[in-house]
Amino acid sequence: MEDAFLTMARLPTWLKQSKGKLRSTRALSERLDFKMPNTICQEARCPNRAECFEKGALTFMILGITCTRNCAFCSVTHGTPNPPDLKELDEILHTIERLKLRFVVLTSPNRDDLPDGGAGHYASIVTGIKTAFPDVKVEVLVPDFQGEKADLETVLAAKPHVLNHNVETVPSLYRTVRKGSLFDRSLAVLNMAKTLDPGVLTKSGLMLGLGEEREELLSTFQQIRDQNVDILTLGQYLKPDKQSHDVMKYYPPEEFDELKEAALKMGYKFVFSGPMIRSSYLAEHIFHDTILTS
Repeated sequence: MEDAFLTMARLPTWLKQSKGKLRSTRALSERLDFKMPNTICQEARCPNRAECFEKGALTFMILGITCTRNCAFCSVTHGTPNPPDLKELDEILHTIERLKLRFVVLTSPNRDDLPDGGAGHYASIVTGIKTAFPDVKVEVLVPDFQGEKADLETVLAAKPHVLNHNVETVPSLYRTVRKGSLFDRSLAVLNMAKTLDPGVLTKSGLMLGLGEEREELLSTFQQIRDQNVDILTLGQYLKPDKQSHDVMKYYPPEEFDELKEAALKMGYKFVFSGPMIRSSYLAEHIFHDTILTS
């Protein structure tokens, strides 16, 4: 299947990719056709995946590809998930070795069906990677674990280098696009992460173009920053399929630049903002730049 963002009609010019980059993405996808764990890069057909793979970075999607929630912006399958795959760590370690990865991001669908929301599985994989490859940096992009502090403690005990939890959108749109999630609960997760481990870099991201107003968007930046979040990512929402929420606005690159400057003034250590930015895009670059800034 072609990427949704490539087949949508009347895209602004700044969202259209060159044919060369598209060929590179397809060629790389074919090269990665060995038995590999699930990646959000492939599942969500991320526009940046070829560039990230070539830079030695990958986002593994652990705990299956079925989500217990059904957000209006997401193309991940909704339903009853399978039990966690106990062979997943071995497959991830094999992939890290084969592709010579230097930076790994772990993410997952929501697993509200599991007693710990999948926290123990996250922790075991982080620990396994750090044991086998001490030089590989690990970022976790976690769900909200229904706000359970103990689950977040489990993940942080494995000492990931970065903990990311995406707020995704402004509070007024949660009922429309993030059913089953709560804005205040996401803020609480970010706050708890920094409280439990002051040394971990914390990160959150927003998709723009879902219908948010600028004033509320800026207020959301500040509310996230108030949880001592270090890194903010801002990217354009692109409708992944016909059933998903419509794009209400395409933000031009200049507006992303303006929003970046506004967010930096709030005290973020690093803000990555642009039409094609995704939460895990160039995660290694952001990590090292944030460390240098600190």
